[in-house]
Amino acid sequence: MEATKSNHYASKRDTFEVAPRIWGLKTIFVNMFFIAEPDGSWVLVDTGVPGFAAKIKRAAAALFGEGARPRAILLTHGHFDHSGNVKELARHWDVPVYAHPMEFPYLTGLSSYPPPDASVGGGGMAYMAFTYPKQPIDIKPYLELLPDDGSVPGLAGWHWLHTPGHTPGHVSFFREEDRVLVLGDAFATRDAASAFALITEKRKVHGPPTFLTSDWAAAHHSVETLSNLNPQVAAAGHGMPMVGDELRRQLDDLVKNFWVVAVPRTGRYVHAPAVADERGVISVPPSVDTSMPKILAAAGALALAGLALTAMRKRRKVKDSAGHISGNRPYSHNRVAPGLPPTVDPDHDDPNEHTNNYP
Repeated sequence: MEATKSNHYASKRDTFEVAPRIWGLKTIFVNMFFIAEPDGSWVLVDTGVPGFAAKIKRAAAALFGEGARPRAILLTHGHFDHSGNVKELARHWDVPVYAHPMEFPYLTGLSSYPPPDASVGGGGMAYMAFTYPKQPIDIKPYLELLPDDGSVPGLAGWHWLHTPGHTPGHVSFFREEDRVLVLGDAFATRDAASAFALITEKRKVHGPPTFLTSDWAAAHHSVETLSNLNPQVAAAGHGMPMVGDELRRQLDDLVKNFWVVAVPRTGRYVHAPAVADERGVISVPPSVDTSMPKILAAAGALALAGLALTAMRKRRKVKDSAGHISGNRPYSHNRVAPGLPPTVDPDHDDPNEHTNNYP
């Protein structure tokens, strides 16, 4: 179905082209992606920060025609800035949402993510990390497991890869024919910790967002896995797409120098990861006592105030009906940190409390 002239205008205004049949849409500081098949069917990868469901629907209509709906929604992971509109969109379009099983606790109300780490510093976005939502959402009626064989629902010629580190169940998507990589937060193409970089959108390969990454060893391995794919286009959650030789050179440098350029000098998860299984967070390292002046946090708040106010005004609470996770497949476990005492007992977590019972 062809889009109307007015919708073509909306498409040019709101979206940016990544590669053939792939378009991006930015919500404040994070991107989501529309990926189409030659027959005109399409899927949505991630859903941005809360409050932008209407904008996403308008962009979809501009690209694919009024009334168009995706075959599926794919989540790279469930952090608030990637799943912010998933409940409303899944219900509106009545489509399944696919994610890795290790992300299910955070998408079914079972567990919160590990606490954000503002102690890593590095910019206004990082200093404000303590304010970011970490509570789970509950989309059980729509949630499905990504296929075990690595295929991607709704997208022939693509496959998904488990790229943990930023979160336990983080995944990336790769199209072999032209080596396009849609990678969520496995790495970034701008400094995700800096509010100034958000304004300039200077393209440069960076590690995953420091303030929300809870396993740096796994994150390094994931970046190496993606680099080995030899991507020619990289579409990240944070930053504009990068292509060609510049992408390859900078990605190779990131792999080689990861522990120097990507991992913060200090931070809660630098020396020990958060540990999680299919039920959610099991343990987190102790919080880092930081002497960061309050004025730095205030500066970060001021830098983001205008952006946050826009999102808050648009944000709407969406009630969801009860449901159950489809399937009954066994889950894998991520690695355990020996000697690290648990601060969460998953057997006694109360989903209504969002398991916010760890420091």
